[in-house]
Amino acid sequence: MDIEQIDVVDLPDDFSSVTDTVLLDVREGYEWDEAHVRGALHIPLDDVPARLDEIDLNADLLVICRTSGRSIRLLQYLAMRGIDGTCVRGGMVAWQGAGKPVDSAAEPAT
Repeated sequence: MDIEQIDVVDLPDDFSSVTDTVLLDVREGYEWDEAHVRGALHIPLDDVPARLDEIDLNADLLVICRTSGRSIRLLQYLAMRGIDGTCVRGGMVAWQGAGKPVDSAAEPAT
């Protein structure tokens, strides 16, 4: 099954005000806390099937993880259910490697 992919350089730096595209980050919580794309929707991979209703399936769907493995697996699962999406090639490793901005969880109060 061929999964469409897109390079990070072809994406906006911030998805906060993007209304026609959902950037779904399927990494674990600790990975999200370390660095994520501003405006991305975070749902860990294992939680996606139970939380599909949280994803605007009328928008273009982009999926990102650390290096693309989890994104590809999820997109294969979704394709079998008639849901199209695109993998962000290279994931957050490529995003950060391209020098694109990231947000992280706030430092804990001391």
